[in-house]
Amino acid sequence: MKSEIELHQLVEAIGDAVIVADRNGAIALWNPAAERIFGFTETDALGRSLDLIIPERQREKHWNGYNMTMQTGQTRYATDILRVPALHKEGYRLSIAFTVALLYSAENEVTGIAAVVRDETSRFKEERDLRKRLEALEARSG
Repeated sequence: MKSEIELHQLVEAIGDAVIVADRNGAIALWNPAAERIFGFTETDALGRSLDLIIPERQREKHWNGYNMTMQTGQTRYATDILRVPALHKEGYRLSIAFTVALLYSAENEVTGIAAVVRDETSRFKEERDLRKRLEALEARSG
């Protein structure tokens, strides 16, 4: 179908990561931008838990929210941009921003979740550095 081809092309070409996970949090879709941002190839990621990119400290909170969303079919983040730390394959931390969308079966049951993710590590570092410079200037001016 033509619209499916166009959707596939969009997911492959878009500059932001597109990640889809099933009800259990296993990665079902991992586009080229996800590979570029996180360092894991599609082969590395498909079928693996989202823990692949979630720092250890955030996992309990993440899974509590994820499981509640899968059970209730509701997320309080439907239109919000979430900003959280993430992990790169090489072990260093990233700062990411993303939106989520719930995916449903024909029977209207939640089957998983899609996330569109942007790497904001550089922007976050720049903002942190600017805040530090501003604090230093304010401290000097008394």
